[in-house]
Amino acid sequence: GFLATIHDTTSDVPSIHDPLIVFEFPDVFPDELPGIPPVCEVEFNIELSSGAEPIPKAPYRMAPIELKELKDQLQELLERGFIRPSVSPWGVPILFVKKNDGSMR
Repeated sequence: GFLATIHDTTSDVPSIHDPLIVFEFPDVFPDELPGIPPVCEVEFNIELSSGAEPIPKAPYRMAPIELKELKDQLQELLERGFIRPSVSPWGVPILFVKKNDGSMR
């Protein structure tokens, strides 16, 4: 036997491909963002539960090309002021996806 489903593809919801208002006024938006806003006087801290510690786990292995790309992207973000160095013992896995032009995101 076969199972068929029908989906209504007509919709009044705007598509991401529809012309956006930002394209009508390109002079209003900068080509490059100057960086993140200045540091606020308020310090932000995430309170951890008593006894919470990073999970001891070996770092993820990366291909040499991915490691180079990660270092390059982090250095660029650091130079542009979007990120700052961290001494936190907590980390996060990184996943790269190739874009249509061959570069990685």
